[in-house]
Amino acid sequence: MTAHRDHAVSRLRDGFDLLVIGGGVNGLGVAWDAADRGLSVLVIDKGDWGSGTSSWSSRMIHGGLKYLEKLEIGLVRESLRDREWLLRRAPHLVSPLPFVLPFYRNNAHHHLVLRAGMVLYDVLSFDKSLPCHRVYGRKGTAARLPSLCRDGLQGSALYYDAQVAYAERLCVEIMLAARRAGAVTLNHAESVGLTVADGRVTGARVRDVLTGDVHQVRARFTVNVAGPWADSVLADVPAGSKRLIGGTKGTHLVVDPFPGAPNRAMYYEALSDGRPLMVIPWLGRYLIGSTDKRFDGDLDTVRADEEEIDYILTETNRLFPSANLTPGDILYSYTGVRPLPYVPDGAPGDITRRHILHDHRPHLDGLLSVIGGKLTTFRSLAEHVVDEVGARLGRRTRCRTRRLSLPGSPPEGPAAFTRSFAAESGLPEPEARRLARIYGVRAREVATVINASPELGRVVDPASGLRAGEIVFAVRQEEAATLADVLARRTMLGLEPDLGRSAMDAVAEVCAAELGWDEAETERQKTAYRRYLRRFLERDPDPQTASRT
Repeated sequence: MTAHRDHAVSRLRDGFDLLVIGGGVNGLGVAWDAADRGLSVLVIDKGDWGSGTSSWSSRMIHGGLKYLEKLEIGLVRESLRDREWLLRRAPHLVSPLPFVLPFYRNNAHHHLVLRAGMVLYDVLSFDKSLPCHRVYGRKGTAARLPSLCRDGLQGSALYYDAQVAYAERLCVEIMLAARRAGAVTLNHAESVGLTVADGRVTGARVRDVLTGDVHQVRARFTVNVAGPWADSVLADVPAGSKRLIGGTKGTHLVVDPFPGAPNRAMYYEALSDGRPLMVIPWLGRYLIGSTDKRFDGDLDTVRADEEEIDYILTETNRLFPSANLTPGDILYSYTGVRPLPYVPDGAPGDITRRHILHDHRPHLDGLLSVIGGKLTTFRSLAEHVVDEVGARLGRRTRCRTRRLSLPGSPPEGPAAFTRSFAAESGLPEPEARRLARIYGVRAREVATVINASPELGRVVDPASGLRAGEIVFAVRQEEAATLADVLARRTMLGLEPDLGRSAMDAVAEVCAAELGWDEAETERQKTAYRRYLRRFLERDPDPQTASRT
């Protein structure tokens, strides 16, 4: 156990103004905002920070072009405003991403409707730093995208949204911001039951997943931001019988560049059902998807099914006929469940993406549950939640996070910082650039640890340049407590084509020395990581490795 975790566990006996259950992007945003306004806050998650739905998205920071069809104008404006905030306040993690929207005769929406949507998108983002959209005719579109299907092509629009390549790192930085503001942050800590007295939630019993110890936590107010697990948090308390979450399943496939692959992201309508799909350049590969299916299964083991894989590949091959993608081309897939409000009937695409604050009164006081929420709008959602909590606690204060930046944000901009850091870090330039891309200005802190001794400067993974000091930094400074934490959500090796398998043994060795694991625990951690990888349905080049999982 680390010094930080020891301290956080010792704080569980304290009383808090606010207990936040759920450490995804939205729960962490609530913890940051509340702590910054002076509330005493504890935020917990049964897994790691951002290890749930926040890690399984399309990794877009976007206004929600498709929401215009549902006339959710307020949601689109809010999303576009938060997109701009992230581009300015976390530019090391969030970058502009150009999209092409092709117009086809057989589209569910006429090209004039799509062009009108583009104009409205620009109007609603009047304060943006990104360029406005441009429209191209059939010839101009074909010239720019020669591999695009020509059958029925009428033209296209070029517009801009943004991408967060490492959504996991976004969550880690929001956690760090919350911690700096004074919040107590404890991952791998599960709420195993809310405590109720006289019709009011007074806290929760919290189980330390790493030790099995159960702690009683007292809080004046509790916010359930557990995403698709929100109903599970409410089990065994008189919160009303109404089901809150009706999650839908979204699957993405990761493939290498393919014949005819576009140099820009594509946002297009599926021929089979008119749903929006995407082909997105991502970390030198392509992210294609996603699906939108109702899901009632095990949230912790959800993964792609054959129907989804066939659907995504078929539609991608229709858009780019020379691609000829097959299941054998898939490096891996990942699947998440959107925490949407429960709606028993209708198309999944018709369910609102706007977040809802569910007040459990009169059944229970002292409790709010958050339904829905997007990666893009975590800051606005948090402001909404903390405004409500403050009113209920008699602590009305103004939100300040709109004026704040995330901890890794470089004031001089990512490009200028990367150049100066590469020159001063003492590391090979590719390694320095990788650290700057993942940590922003905090890369200097990582480099300080790496340069502290020959052992910490030892290269652990030659392919990426990962050094022992970065792993130690992840444990000591970023609350990594398991092998999966380090590989999947700190060093980001878990997103490489082999999902970090080739580095697993060497990384586990460093973790064992830092966290005090014996041989049995080290093997248990590796087994747990292999089990975690089952969700990815990855193409495994090593049959012996496959047999071990």
